[in-house]
Amino acid sequence: QVQLVESGGGLVQPGGSLRLSCAASGSILSMDAMGWYRQAPGKQRDLVATITSSSRTNYADPAKGRFTISGDNAKNTMYLQMNSLNPEDTAVYYCNAVVTTGQYRRLAVWGQGTLVTVSS
Repeated sequence: QVQLVESGGGLVQPGGSLRLSCAASGSILSMDAMGWYRQAPGKQRDLVATITSSSRTNYADPAKGRFTISGDNAKNTMYLQMNSLNPEDTAVYYCNAVVTTGQYRRLAVWGQGTLVTVSS
């Protein structure tokens, strides 16, 4: 079984920064792609950024220029550095990964989410 655990959320003032982490555990042969999504209250879950195993990144427009996604393949961990946060960034942030397991199954896995609140 593969699990993703997010951490690093919390309360931050407008203009501040946070760094989210997503650690994968379990029987993992490879992390094929990973991404961050967010869901604000009453809204749908939206893409924030993705990163492939070859470190190719993609950002949604609200994240461009402010957020940076990165990964540490050796640790099966992904990060999201968020700068210049504003109240519109308030949401539960979820990490997602497409992994190949030790049983050679390909799975899409979600973390439980971490809350980011941007408020003065």
